[in-house]
Amino acid sequence: MGKMDPKRREDLTRDVKERYDRISGSMNELSKRLWAGNECLSIGHGGIGIVSRATGMARNTVVNGRNEVTAGKKPNGRIRDKGAGRKRSVEIIPGLQDRLKELVDPVTRGDPMSSLLWSGKSLRRLSAELKKEGYDVSYRTVRIILRDMGYILKSNRKTNEGKSDPDRDEQFKHINGKVTEFMKENQPVISIDTKKKELIGNFKNNGKEWKAPGEYDEVNVYDFMQFAEGKAVPYGIYDMKINEGYVNVGIDHDTAEFAVQSIRKWWNYMGKKRYPDAKKLLITADGGGSNGSRVKLWKIELQKLATETGLEISVCHYPPGTSKWNKIEHRLFSFITKNWRGKPLVSFEVVVNLIANTRTEKGLTVKCELDRGIYEKGITVTDEELSKINIKRDEFHGERNYTISPVING
Repeated sequence: MGKMDPKRREDLTRDVKERYDRISGSMNELSKRLWAGNECLSIGHGGIGIVSRATGMARNTVVNGRNEVTAGKKPNGRIRDKGAGRKRSVEIIPGLQDRLKELVDPVTRGDPMSSLLWSGKSLRRLSAELKKEGYDVSYRTVRIILRDMGYILKSNRKTNEGKSDPDRDEQFKHINGKVTEFMKENQPVISIDTKKKELIGNFKNNGKEWKAPGEYDEVNVYDFMQFAEGKAVPYGIYDMKINEGYVNVGIDHDTAEFAVQSIRKWWNYMGKKRYPDAKKLLITADGGGSNGSRVKLWKIELQKLATETGLEISVCHYPPGTSKWNKIEHRLFSFITKNWRGKPLVSFEVVVNLIANTRTEKGLTVKCELDRGIYEKGITVTDEELSKINIKRDEFHGERNYTISPVING
């Protein structure tokens, strides 16, 4: 017998669920089972799976209900037959629960030599390990026991930032002091960074979005660069005072030249309109990447921008391993990711439109442009060029905190 059409399966599942939801509150365990069995018989082929999905009942329960209906069983005031109901495995197999705990977490349970210490602990693997030791339990039983003990599936959580910088807290205080100072004077303060690069093409994008039954986006099985139409490099600038973002989407390399060009475009397009009386600009940035504290070309390009605009440009870099504290990460980039979740980024136009239409209830707005410029990698900066930078370093960690001023007639 052929497979059921997916659209018909979805329609049947929806109809069964609607009927079940209307009457399930007034039924006991037996009547629910008989009802499910009757629905299964009415549907015919594929009915077991459809009724199971629609009602949340186990497939075995639906099958039992179908068999009981076929045998002519009717409700008689008793939910289970006299003496029916199997005792739980943990009740009849001594030591099963304790042994399962040891297998799930061998280190804390005092079994560092467990064969499961360095392997994935799937339900089937746990069941197989228990069977080797004489505990005859299925993987389904293992799942039930784990849930009864309060275990749940969890993924890794990023909390360990690695070796902490000795002056981390002091650097945060220094940055906060500078930000407060600039904002009191109504001088612009921006947080900058490069968002994760994205392949352009019909590729899977993590996340889900609401769609009509039977509707879904078909994407490529493999996310290989050779199948991509290009690579988007979103460089973001977040205005902390106005709660406004600007993203320059590059198509080439993420270099210091590209980073400063993105800031330049923000200033010409938005910054100088928002701050017509600005005399200086504060930038908070990560310590690495194209805008890293040790990148020579970064300072060369900032010098050009300072001289062009007449602004004193102050920079404060976050300590190593603290990039998540950069305001742009959770005030701009996180919302862009939410806005385009589940949508294949099939073209640069799609990327730009999705970024530009990012909004929040707290008033965040975002402007976005496509930058088709070519940015060369590996540009060498000479000591002579560095010596011409009009830079003043702060007394506190001058390698991370500095101001580059315009060069007159430079």
